[in-house]
Amino acid sequence: MERKRRAPVAAATITLSTALALAGTITGCTSADNTPKWRVEVVATRPHDPGAFTEGLEADGSVLYEGSGLSGHSSVVSTDLNTGAELARAELPAPLFGEGITRAGDLLWQLTWKDGLAIARNPATLAEIRTARFDGEGWGLCTRGDRVVMSDGSSTLTFRDPRTFAVTGTVTLTSHKNARLNELDCAPDGSVYANTWATDTILRIDLDTGDVLASIDASGLLPGSARTPDTDVLNGIAHLPGTDRFLLTGKKWPTSYEVRFIPA
Repeated sequence: MERKRRAPVAAATITLSTALALAGTITGCTSADNTPKWRVEVVATRPHDPGAFTEGLEADGSVLYEGSGLSGHSSVVSTDLNTGAELARAELPAPLFGEGITRAGDLLWQLTWKDGLAIARNPATLAEIRTARFDGEGWGLCTRGDRVVMSDGSSTLTFRDPRTFAVTGTVTLTSHKNARLNELDCAPDGSVYANTWATDTILRIDLDTGDVLASIDASGLLPGSARTPDTDVLNGIAHLPGTDRFLLTGKKWPTSYEVRFIPA
């Protein structure tokens, strides 16, 4: 079973103690974890394409970019952030499995999962300009200044050149060692916010040191009444320009949520 197809449903036979132990293993947290705890405050909601297996989400000016996955169903779409009107779309041919996306200057980079291929696109038309090869798996992307930040499902983030996609450095979390960092957002406050697969936790990370500055509980956003057998995990985080809000969504969710992060 593909790692991105696992439904977030616990078997009824799992005991409470086992479930808690599993949660601690996934997030890398222990009872001695002193990371500041935050939560989400929902400010507004927006419709979201329930067919989009969201892998990347990024707001740039008045444009929202979203990359989706699944072999044969992967795409990158740009929409008007205010109206939701579609501006451009590009489909990935099978068997490519689309992953994270980020705007880096005059390029929009899109990852693939296991194909070792990064695609540089025109941000306006989403037309392919060129490709670059990389080692390992591709999960999430965001851009901080003169470097692209990439996750690969581990607790290490890799820095890449925004033009060539060559590796320029790495940083590993100093805590939450078992966190599987997925979708990323390089926020204006200088930190990176990362979805941790397959949980409802978002980590706020210091890119220079690898310190986890906050652990954000984003559970309970999508009500049970809105879930279907295809509904998958929380994934997708984008800072909304000029505000203190972030846009959160998930794989095949019908709704996106405008939220603030506040102390728990």
